[in-house]
Parts: sequence; C-alpha cells; structure tokens
Amino acid sequence: MANRRLNPASLLRRQRSRRRRRKAALQSPPAPPEKKARGGPDALHRYAREFARGLLSARPSQPPPTDEGASAEGEMLTAVEAKEGRAFLLLPQGQALTFTGKCSLTCLYGSVRVFGFNIVPDQPPYHLFSPYSHCALTIEAVAYKEPEKSGKEMKAEAKSILRAHLVPRDARCKLMKDFIPQCSMILLERLDTPATRFIHSYSNFSHIFKAKKAPSFTPEDTVLASVGAGKQDPRNGLLMSESTLSAVEELVQACQDEDEGCPIVLVCGPKSVGKSTFNRYLINILLNSLPCIEFLDCDLGQPEFTPPGCVSLINVTEPLLGPPFTHQRTPRKMVYFGATSCEQDTERYIDTLKYVFSAYERDVPLVINTMGWVKGAGLLLLIDIIRLLAPSHIVQISVEDFRDMPQLSPEYIHCTAGLHTRGKALFRRKSLNGMEDSGQQGLAQAGSHPPHPGHQLLCVQPKFPGAGNAGTGRTHSSVLRDMAILAYLGQLQPPDVESVFPLHSLIPYQVPFNAVALRVIHTEVAPAHILYSVNASWVGLCQVPDQVPCNADGPVLLTHTPICNCLGFGIVRGVDTDKKLYHILTPVAPQNLRFVNCLLIGSIPIPNCIFLNQVGIEGEIPYVTSEYNYDISGAGKLKLKKHLKRREHMQP
Repeated sequence: MANRRLNPASLLRRQRSRRRRRKAALQSPPAPPEKKARGGPDALHRYAREFARGLLSARPSQPPPTDEGASAEGEMLTAVEAKEGRAFLLLPQGQALTFTGKCSLTCLYGSVRVFGFNIVPDQPPYHLFSPYSHCALTIEAVAYKEPEKSGKEMKAEAKSILRAHLVPRDARCKLMKDFIPQCSMILLERLDTPATRFIHSYSNFSHIFKAKKAPSFTPEDTVLASVGAGKQDPRNGLLMSESTLSAVEELVQACQDEDEGCPIVLVCGPKSVGKSTFNRYLINILLNSLPCIEFLDCDLGQPEFTPPGCVSLINVTEPLLGPPFTHQRTPRKMVYFGATSCEQDTERYIDTLKYVFSAYERDVPLVINTMGWVKGAGLLLLIDIIRLLAPSHIVQISVEDFRDMPQLSPEYIHCTAGLHTRGKALFRRKSLNGMEDSGQQGLAQAGSHPPHPGHQLLCVQPKFPGAGNAGTGRTHSSVLRDMAILAYLGQLQPPDVESVFPLHSLIPYQVPFNAVALRVIHTEVAPAHILYSVNASWVGLCQVPDQVPCNADGPVLLTHTPICNCLGFGIVRGVDTDKKLYHILTPVAPQNLRFVNCLLIGSIPIPNCIFLNQVGIEGEIPYVTSEYNYDISGAGKLKLKKHLKRREHMQP
C-alpha cells in the first residue's frame, strides 16, 4: 500500500485539499469562548472587553496613509448584483466596507458590526444612513461561534440561503468560490423613505447621500452603486481613540453591577468634540445586550431625536445607524423650550430639566446629552445640571489644548459655585461671616438635590481630524437643524407614494381660536400683533394642565410661558380672522391632537428652502420679501453680554 502510485487527478485533488486546509488555518482565528444567554451581565462585560480590544487592533486612531482611491478593505470584498436594487456581499472576518449613501442591510450568514451594533441572521433588515455631512458608516465582519459542522456542510447551508433569496446561479458560484470559514454574507437593498424623499426634493440637500466617485471604479463599486452606496476610504469612517474605548468598556461594565442600581451617564464637552457620536456609539453597544436605554436630551441646538429647541426623554429600543435627522421619533416626555440656546433664560431651562427628568423611573440605564456651551456662564450652568441630575458617571470629552473647561471631578463639583447654586466652600465662608445662608436658598430656588454624592469621571480625548474646532465641521449647525425639521415634516408624506407632495398642497387642520391658547416664548408681543407673529410660524403643539379660558372676540393669550408636555410640532399655514381659525400642518396623529390646547411660538425658524421652493406658485411667493432693511435700528439680533460676571464670582 505504501508504494501505491496515485493517478494525476487524485494527486491534484489531494494537493488542492492541502492548500485549502492551510489557507483556512491561516485565516481562521481561534474559536471564541462560548457566550452566555443574551442579556446576562457576564456576557455584557465580556462583550465590551472583547469589542474594545478587537476594535483597537482593527482600527487605530491614526491610520497609515494610503493612496487616494485605494482601499485595503476592498481587497477581499466579493460583491454581486442579483437584480436591480439588490446586492450580495461576502466579507471575510476583519474585512470592512466604509461607505456613503443609504441602504437596507440584512445579515444572511455570520455576523457584522455597524457603529457598535452587532447584526446577525434572523434579525429584521436595518436601515443604514451614511450622508457626507457626518462620518461614514462602516460594515465590519466580526468573529462568531461557528456551528459544529464541516466546511462542506457550511457551504451547503450558505448555498441554500442564497437559493432562498433567488440569487442567480452564476452569482451564487462567484460568492461560493470565495467562501471560507468565519466569513459573513449580507444583503444590501436600495432604501427610500418618505423623510429622505422629502429632503431630496430641496436642491440644497439633493446630494446629501451621493458619494464622490473614486478615481478607480471597480466592478464591486458598480454593484454598490446599484443599491445607493459608494465605497469610501476608511479614514472617513469612525475613528476611536484608546481613551474613548476605555471609557466605553468602563460604562458597559457598570451596567452589569445591578447592586448599585442603573447607571446615569452624563456626556459633556465643548462643541465639535464628538459628544453625539459617542452617545450613539454607546447606545448601540448597550443595545447588543439590553432591551432598551433611556436617553435624556438636554441639547437645545442639536437634539438627537427631535427638532431643535426641545428637552426630551425617550426610550431607545432600536440601534442608531445614522445622524439625528434620520431617526426623528416621539419621546416619552418632551418640553418645547423654543430656542437653540438657554443663555437668556437659564432658570426656565433648569425648571424644564427638572420637569422632564421627573419621568425617569431609574429602571434602565440613562444616557444624558448636554450642550456644547461650557465657557463662562455655560460651565456654571453645567455644574448646576450635574448637581440636579446626580449622574453616577461623567464622560468629559475635550481636546488637549482646550483650557476653558477644568476636570469635573467630584471635589470640583462639590466645592465650586454654579450659576444658581453654591459650592460647599461658599457655604462655610458665609457661615463664618455670620451672614444669611443664601446658598441654601439658591439650592431651594433651583430645586436642586442635596449635595452631590460623587461620580466617576471618565476623561476622553478624541483623535478625529478637526476635533474641538467648531469652524471646521463638515456641516454648519444651522444646516443640521434645518435637516431635522425637514425630516420631521417628511412624516407628512404618504408612505406608499414615490412622488413628493409640496407642503402647500396638503390639507391642514382647522383649529378654532378659542380651542387653544397662544404664547410667544422668546419676546414680548403686543396683543394686537399676536396673529402676525403666529402666521407662517413653527409652533409647538402642547398640553397645559389648566383649562383654556374662552375668548369669543379673539385669540386666547397666556400671560406666562408654561412648562408643559409637547405632543409635536406644526406649521401655521394661515390665519382666518373672519372664521377665527388657525390652519395648521402637522404629522401628529389625530388621536393625540385632541389633547392639544396650547400653541407655543419660539425663535426656531422654518427653513428658508420651504418658503423659497414652493412648486407651482406663479408671481410673488407668499411670505417672501426682498425689501427688508437690516440698517433700521432694532432690525438686528440682540446679543447677550457674556463677559459680565455675577457678583459672587468676582474676586475681592
């Protein structure tokens, strides 16, 4: 038997078999340890540790330079187009696809990770939104526990999955030719939603999801383009520093310590340091093992789930795979503050936070998003917010050369005076001088909790280009606010109709004058001019607990700004003074509109593109003028003098 000669065909098959085994041994990592059931604390802690370690090795904070248009992640990417609008991709473990555009992703085999969230088979399709206004999304194939099957059996299973999705035979052969252990197979489909269709209808945002063409266009690029995606350099994707990953691991570990209660995580820092990105990333990781996360949004200028000018509390159950304008949702509790900044009314802002925060039941972890105003009075206000909300963890994101924000340690928060509260050192000094303890009165007036019990401070230094420089952002903050409002109004579009209906072609609700009360938040308006300020305005549809007084002769006016539930938003398209009716466009459901008894008008403007692009209007465009004179005294915006200090903060 030892001297038996093999024919050439048998020898060739044996050599090929050896090469395949050798290739699989080189490419396959050691089998990962067996995971516990979803939701277990040990699994959650181990996932965070393994995820952080794997991401540090796979995506360094400073990637090596590459030639323009070349991408190492595309070397082993296999992509085939089954038919128009559908593409199948095969990704070996560790390979990634960074892209811009929008598409729907379904994991057919293996496991992939997108923005911290793991997607596996038997899950519903997920919508991915990767506009050029934000960092590009990355689809990365990750390790998973393979079933106890031979390579032949795994291939047969993958083939059956492709047959079930009606993949043509030649496309199946191309995919299975490159199939190896620990690879992942995904389905990408063209995605179109009412909100994105509505945003695309305005020329300013028609190219928001279109990618720049690469110098070298490969067959894989053609397949990706068929589903609305364009391959990008990995440096355009999410870049995480070691301090960021260490903070994430620490926070996920805190979620397993059930004896200490649910953690409250407050994320703070100056503008353009990545607070919102960090929040989305952290929420996605926690949703891998937790059913839901509570999110308290205190950022008036750039909220995550609502149009600007709101403080809201929302229960998050789905991953956040896009920027804020792609996931506008209805919060559990929301108050319309009516401005993108609270500089001119910080006391009402604190009362608003107290009102919304009271709805948090402390049964799931809470993530708190804060404003980027951390200089001068903004820092003092942040100290008040920390004392009010009493977080267990503070994530302080700042660049190295930013010196206006000290480290918010427990000792600093305990001893430093805030804008409406006093520190421990001031209490002692007032008592020694025999003066009235005005600090305690300040705490009572602001409704703060007893002295802050302490927190764990996690300092994070971002490493992405332009971190901390608000002037180098990809998109101006006012443009992002316009996109959020447009996405909210996109809910008015019929879901099953491809064409876009202009807002002036939609039928508004008719609301009697005596059914709702009016209040202009940001300025004083004479009663005779109130209807001029309401017409063509963005309004909050609110519910005040008190009964609205009836006024048969004109609109009902409130004498003060209420802190009350906001059920949604709308545009006052017109005011009929003869019939005493408001004409309001809103996507709020009719069953919720019956609770609305108050309209709040703030300083949040309707995007200019809505007025300037009214399709089918001939002659003069309604509500648009070109004869406004900004040279008239009082025509400009009043500026707050931020350099003035409160008396207690001045040095003797």
